[in-house]
Amino acid sequence: MYTKMHHALVDGVSSMRLLQSVLSTDPDRRGMPPPWAVKPASDRAEHPRDDADQHLTEVPVSAFGSALGLAADAAGIPGALARTVTRGVRNETSALSFYAPRTILNTKITGSRRVAAQDWPIERLRGVGRATGSTINDVVLAMVSGAMRAYLTDLDALPDTGLVAMVPVGLNARQAQHASVDGGNAVGAVMVQLGTDLSDPAARLRAIHRSMKDGKEALGTMTPLQILAMSAIGLAPAVLPPLLRMSGFTRPPFNLIISNVPGPRVPHYYNGAELVGMYPLSIPIHGMALNITCTSYAGRMGFGLTGCRRTVPRLQLLLTHLDNELTALERAAAL
Repeated sequence: MYTKMHHALVDGVSSMRLLQSVLSTDPDRRGMPPPWAVKPASDRAEHPRDDADQHLTEVPVSAFGSALGLAADAAGIPGALARTVTRGVRNETSALSFYAPRTILNTKITGSRRVAAQDWPIERLRGVGRATGSTINDVVLAMVSGAMRAYLTDLDALPDTGLVAMVPVGLNARQAQHASVDGGNAVGAVMVQLGTDLSDPAARLRAIHRSMKDGKEALGTMTPLQILAMSAIGLAPAVLPPLLRMSGFTRPPFNLIISNVPGPRVPHYYNGAELVGMYPLSIPIHGMALNITCTSYAGRMGFGLTGCRRTVPRLQLLLTHLDNELTALERAAAL
């Protein structure tokens, strides 16, 4: 089954919550409504006037509090951004990137698509993480790093400097609460140095771990509004050139997007039919011909690769390279 939702409506985490709301952990449950069915009205619908009166009194207070918070955040934007942008220009932080090598991925794309998907036991990734002091997400990025190195080498298109990936990350508890109150997004982005110029899998994993740690620490000092402003600056070099017909004249700030969205940990069912796997497919754009998104589900990590068919040839080979890289990481970790 293929489902498609506009990113303006839901992000990855919201889509997982939506999926879980229409499924069940009970394999014997029957009579479940279709996912698109409208839920019954709540009891509050019987007293719309009471709800409306309460809402009218709550909105001004909430809006006033949010406005004060946004004003305080805005006052801190110039200093926070200036420090981060300066470090980004000097290539000293993973919170912002202005320099990434030109690759076959960073060109104009067509409307044709190719997708590839596969999953691996999360316990294998967790084992590498435990042995090396890395997170599961670090291991996911290391798998992609090694796979991209092998893939681009096969095409004689591996740049001398390492690829840079934009990696969405969840905000910490304080920031997420702030974002929820102000109606903002509880997500930021880290520009991760993938180390594809390094031949040793263990060295690539260490470089990725350092880059992720640095980026998260930089984001940890900011408010959601400051992160939003920084993200706009970081995305501008990737988004504006295609719109201004300047693609090819500027260097990309990053080479691809790699997302990891946590999903349900236990099997889910719909009217007794088991959901056996989930493979997310995301959005290539001009200048970013490949998108890799991962989703964990029931003890497995599913990789979904979406690429421009004409720009990214033989996309299926990346799955073989991902499998080989996980084996190489296990070997490097002496597992």
